[in-house]
Amino acid sequence: MADREKELEFERLVASNRGVITKVCYMYATDSEHFKDLWQETLINLWKALESFRGESSVTTWIYRITINTCISCFRSGSKHSGNLSLNAESMMELADRATDDEEHAACLREMYRLINRLPALDKALVLMWLDEKSYQEIAEVTGLSRSNVATRLNRCRQKLTRMSNE
Repeated sequence: MADREKELEFERLVASNRGVITKVCYMYATDSEHFKDLWQETLINLWKALESFRGESSVTTWIYRITINTCISCFRSGSKHSGNLSLNAESMMELADRATDDEEHAACLREMYRLINRLPALDKALVLMWLDEKSYQEIAEVTGLSRSNVATRLNRCRQKLTRMSNE
């Protein structure tokens, strides 16, 4: 692929999948600077992997995989922002408020994001993809887990989130 073609393809991919990248990075970011770091690392990894994309999965699945793996790798590498991953609460609350005019619904969204943030990194990724209405098979492709393992883990996550919301 010629350099200019690669650049145009990359720009198109990022533009059409900006929402996926943003949501995943927000779910793993501890603050706005960390979000920017995760965003940049994800773009670097997408650029490096662009020519090796074989089309064996959908582009969105491939982007999810790279974005989630980038965020989890940054967490595991002990970056200056690692530790207890906490959601950028102000940003997520702002997004939740913009998502609806219904105050009760906005409050439920804020609470949901707060609870999801308390989950371990992989569980957070599973729930995020499930909320984006990805099939168990698509989630399995992104995470490398078996389809049955995805189903089991998501069921446990739902139970855990229910327990946490009742506390």
